[in-house]
Amino acid sequence: MMQTQIAADHPALPGHFPGHPVVPAVVILGAVLSHARAQLSTVNITGLKKVKFMQPLYPGEQFDIELGEPGGDTVSFSCRRDQQLLVRGRLKLDQESES
Repeated sequence: MMQTQIAADHPALPGHFPGHPVVPAVVILGAVLSHARAQLSTVNITGLKKVKFMQPLYPGEQFDIELGEPGGDTVSFSCRRDQQLLVRGRLKLDQESES
């Protein structure tokens, strides 16, 4: 599990609901992918599968990214803020042979 946040001055936030900014889905997924690539260094992440956003994330809020155990060609992930589920889904994997 990794705890992180999206800073209030992130360049994707201006214009994304002015006056009441919400972190864009693509920014959250970018954090998930970065964490997954660091944790799953022997596989390639080839896509997203069944992603569902449950609650908005606001700039500066702490949230946790958790990965499940890889199974077959996918691995599950979730993002939570204070135990509240924000996002869940699966990443598609392509096993890479180690040389």
